[in-house]
Amino acid sequence: MTFNDLIDRRGTNSSKWDKMEKLYGVSPQDGLAMWTADSDYATAPCVIEAVRDAADHGAFGYTWEHPQYLAAVQWWMQNRHDWAIDTDWVLTSQGLGNAIALCLDVWTQPEDGVVIFTPVYHEFAHKINTAGRRVVECPLARQGDSYGIDLEDAQSRLDGSEKLLMWCSPQNPSGRVWSPEELRAVAAFAERNGLILVSDEIHQDLVYPGHTFVPMDKAAPEARPWTVTLTAASKTFNIAGQRTGNMIIPDDKLRATMRHRLKTLDYAPSALGVAMITAAYSPEGAAWADTQVAHLDGNRKLFDAAIAEIPDLWSMPLQATYLAWVDFSGTGMDHDEFVRRLREDARIATSSGPGFGAGGETFERFNLATQRSRVEEACARLKRAFGDLQ
Repeated sequence: MTFNDLIDRRGTNSSKWDKMEKLYGVSPQDGLAMWTADSDYATAPCVIEAVRDAADHGAFGYTWEHPQYLAAVQWWMQNRHDWAIDTDWVLTSQGLGNAIALCLDVWTQPEDGVVIFTPVYHEFAHKINTAGRRVVECPLARQGDSYGIDLEDAQSRLDGSEKLLMWCSPQNPSGRVWSPEELRAVAAFAERNGLILVSDEIHQDLVYPGHTFVPMDKAAPEARPWTVTLTAASKTFNIAGQRTGNMIIPDDKLRATMRHRLKTLDYAPSALGVAMITAAYSPEGAAWADTQVAHLDGNRKLFDAAIAEIPDLWSMPLQATYLAWVDFSGTGMDHDEFVRRLREDARIATSSGPGFGAGGETFERFNLATQRSRVEEACARLKRAFGDLQ
């Protein structure tokens, strides 16, 4: 299969397609699912082959250690991101949502402040609130056609009760790739304020030509005593349903604390998830990932060109991720009106901008990890729905 072969995910218990009518009032029968961040095409052939091999084996009992998996993670970070890690640093979780919740559980207490730079992945605030912690929003600064970091402003928003900083790199929803200098500044900010720095790097492989992703630990190795890096193959290989992610923790003390918490929860990774990621983190998987980025690059160029043709709409230029961040402020419409047009007129389900925190009020996020024909259809629908703008 190719990235442009249509796959009908309706009726397969896909949250992206089968939940959108309940959440957004957009039927999967005539709607386009462009909200939650998973892709609409099949994963890499090497991953599918690993599943077939497991099925052919037929036994799905308890497993023990996973040295091949850890070696594959180590190989991927070194070969894809020039990041040398030790396999002992890697702890697994049930995906990165679970990893975020674990970090909050281990390194904060109820009512502690948790710093986020907004607009940012909505699950940060959701999990902070669910855990009974306090969200401390530090708005990103608009710099030209992207975002920058205003650490002086951020400092003014802290009162000393904060214990943890949740960072997103590459940034979701803007697709910003942070420079090593910016990453070092964030790491130093965390140190000055006594914060554990949790860097969510789930979109690290989806970076467009002209930009280079640098892991936080590679940019600021001096920050290892207070840094935890979260990674997963889920976005790159569309295997989020396997609920398997990594917490890469170089510091012995931090790692021992998290390892103990995992033991108290009797956590062990899914054998099938481990097999799939071991297959994905390989030369074959790397070649497939490169081809996917080329496909996504075409999708984002097509989408941005169409948005540019609609008066008063603007799409932030993507440096990474497959998530387009579109600003509707130029229309003069309030949020309810432009969302009504999206859902009722265009029949497109998108992720609501206000959910990403301060700075997202006039935006919607569009998922472009789909077939080219669906992006083309989305562009045509948007032009019709907002065709009255002059």
